[in-house]
Amino acid sequence: MTRHKIGLRSTDALLIVDLQLDFFAGGKLAVPRAEEILPIVNELIDEARRSGTQIVASRDWHPPDHMSFAAQGGDWPQHCVRGTRGAEFHPALRLPPGALFVSKAKRPEREQYSDFDDTSLAEELRRRAIDRVIIVGLAEDFCVKSSAIDAARLGFETHVLRAATRPVTPEGGEKARAEMRAAGVTVIEPPCSPYDVDHRSRT
Repeated sequence: MTRHKIGLRSTDALLIVDLQLDFFAGGKLAVPRAEEILPIVNELIDEARRSGTQIVASRDWHPPDHMSFAAQGGDWPQHCVRGTRGAEFHPALRLPPGALFVSKAKRPEREQYSDFDDTSLAEELRRRAIDRVIIVGLAEDFCVKSSAIDAARLGFETHVLRAATRPVTPEGGEKARAEMRAAGVTVIEPPCSPYDVDHRSRT
């Protein structure tokens, strides 16, 4: 665990990406070492609750015939099918009352890696006067990357906390970090200090 605050504030959103059972050990599309991030994410949730930060949790919510599945010619095994156990959030994730939820990739013919792709998330964050987004979750080289790049493109100051995300492959993670930085996303490298986010925001 980090045991470090990162300076969350009331105009931030903590965006927790796809911490669903199918992405953990024993799931249909397990991300290596995904379990390691759960204590860190829960610490961030605790800090967010104290600071009045809006907590947002996204999830893949696929139909059983989604285009991304191998049976339909896609790249992935069937996973996070709505209504199945694999689509549930990990039971160790301590989501509080008042969290916002984003369900994506609900249509069989449409892939949606980003939490901002064809959802109302950006509008909802602006309505709540959110100007900075801190992103954690799975997987770094797919949905975390796409969500972060879109958040920056949409005008949010965007940070990805690397200690609280994991890639499908190390090579994918390295490439994703380069792409995020090129898009204006700040990637916070571990270990984070209490002032990493605030200090970088002023530079």
